[in-house]
Amino acid sequence: MSSIPAPTLSAVAPSPALQRVLATADALLPAAAALLITVLLFSAAVALAGFDPLEVWGLILMGGFGDAFAWQNTLQRAAPLILTGLAVALPAQAGRVIIGAEGALVLGGLAAAALGLVLSAQAPPLVVWPLMALAGMLMGGFWIGIVGWLREKREVNETIASLLMSFIAIALFNQMVETVLRDPASLNKPSTQPLADNFLLPAMPGLDVHWGLGVGIVVAIVCWAVVKLTPLGLALRVAGGNPRTALGVGLPVTWLTIGACAAGGACAGLAGAVEVAAVHGAANASLIAGYGCCSRLPLARFSPIGVVPVAILVGGIAASGSLLQRRLGLPDASVTVLLGFAFVALIGCETLRNRNFWSKRRG
Repeated sequence: MSSIPAPTLSAVAPSPALQRVLATADALLPAAAALLITVLLFSAAVALAGFDPLEVWGLILMGGFGDAFAWQNTLQRAAPLILTGLAVALPAQAGRVIIGAEGALVLGGLAAAALGLVLSAQAPPLVVWPLMALAGMLMGGFWIGIVGWLREKREVNETIASLLMSFIAIALFNQMVETVLRDPASLNKPSTQPLADNFLLPAMPGLDVHWGLGVGIVVAIVCWAVVKLTPLGLALRVAGGNPRTALGVGLPVTWLTIGACAAGGACAGLAGAVEVAAVHGAANASLIAGYGCCSRLPLARFSPIGVVPVAILVGGIAASGSLLQRRLGLPDASVTVLLGFAFVALIGCETLRNRNFWSKRRG
């Protein structure tokens, strides 16, 4: 009688519960690895500069999340980061990598400031604010929509095109602010004429943070719902995941892609309008603050709703720069180095995504 061979380990399929656990571990592994690499790299850099890494990390946590004042600064910085994050997350649904949200933001802020100055003498704030937001969205959507059109119609790489378009937008912004739209009273810092105090966005109830934060969260939720729960979102994800299949089933891939880029640009333009209406009161060089940086998005995995907590985290890190400078004498740009380490680590560790590290194939 021949013996029945015992089943090999590779022939035993894991249970559904174990599969879910392993899938979750595989999904979290790149982010965890990136976090560890970032901590090690930044700690080493701080130690080489002659500072105690533990003290630096403690001050970063205190400066971003230590008390109510720290949270106020964090949420204030997170408001535009949420919207500029959506400027990358939405085109990513169509398979496009846009990194030039800064240009859409500054031009959206310029359009909002110009329209706000014209309308403020003729209409109340409750009418002017939505129109300023609409002007910023249209300007930002038009600007990044050009990038989508160049990609679909002329096969220009959208990552490079969006970056170059951002430089062009900043040059146009500076030209307009320093010439035809310049307030004669702005001497050393060219600026448009400021909005009246009653036309500045108020703080949210119970918070010392302007309504831009609430607008950003609502827009992120709406974008998530459209992407995940509607036929349009499904079509967009199919077009981004497999354009050939999308064309085969009759989806308008070209216009879905251009529309996704324009929607992302509209979010960035809205961020510029909010910064003008809530923070600066005018369009000036303060708008060019690096909010278009997309280093937080690999952590959010291009999820519209995932942008919100990651933007808060990045806002907290950025808010801690001044505390590091006051307490230790570190330049506040050191937090930019930290975010740079995180960006590189996240991009590198994303290559580990969807790899199976928990089982080995046997011949």
